[in-house]
Amino acid sequence: MIDENKQVNSTSEQLGEPIEVMQPMTSDSPAPINSNEYSSDVTEQVAAQTNVSGDTASTLNNGVAEKTEVETAASAELAQQIESLKTQLEERSTQYMRIAADFENYRKRNQKEKEDLEAQIKRNTILELLPIVDNFERARSHLKPQTEGEMTIHKSYQGVYKQLVDSLKRLGVSPMRPDGQEFDPNLHEAVMREPTDEHPEGTVLEELVRGYYLGDRVLRHAMVKVAAPREDAPPEAENQSSPANS
Repeated sequence: MIDENKQVNSTSEQLGEPIEVMQPMTSDSPAPINSNEYSSDVTEQVAAQTNVSGDTASTLNNGVAEKTEVETAASAELAQQIESLKTQLEERSTQYMRIAADFENYRKRNQKEKEDLEAQIKRNTILELLPIVDNFERARSHLKPQTEGEMTIHKSYQGVYKQLVDSLKRLGVSPMRPDGQEFDPNLHEAVMREPTDEHPEGTVLEELVRGYYLGDRVLRHAMVKVAAPREDAPPEAENQSSPANS
């Protein structure tokens, strides 16, 4: 092998040109690499990777944009639902307050009507009992017991009268005391007028039928006799004689 190389070198020296010694190719030896082809392949791979990266970035950007749009639409729909629920809540609250106010007014009106009805029934019942009280008072003023038996009867019905009067007091009934007061048409009913100089005009002289209050309201007006001014007697007419004409 050395001798062959020497022969080749000597031959090249004789020819004056360098001779490239070709190495024998074996199955294990790598193929020679072309730099231009390698550069082109690398450029294509880098471009392919760049295109892939660009497509991936574009896909990711598109996905993010779509996700943002979906989230924005979902947020808008959720906000709309919240506003709708708020509106419904306000309407229900207003309706509830209106119903509650109507019910409260109905309750107060019903309570007032009930109280007025009870007061009217109470008033009518007491008015039916007052003539009995009047009769007891007339009997007491007219009857003058003389004997022991009459006194016993007198005490008996006076006890009934007192019991009746006490019951009326517990119900809020109180008698008027108009004697000596000024006549008031809201409390009194004048059934008689008596001319007098002892009292001013319009003074109540006597209570003929007793009046009563029920609480602070008039239950029955008192029938009274009222003072009136005394009228002076008219002067007597003087007889005037006219002279006779002859």
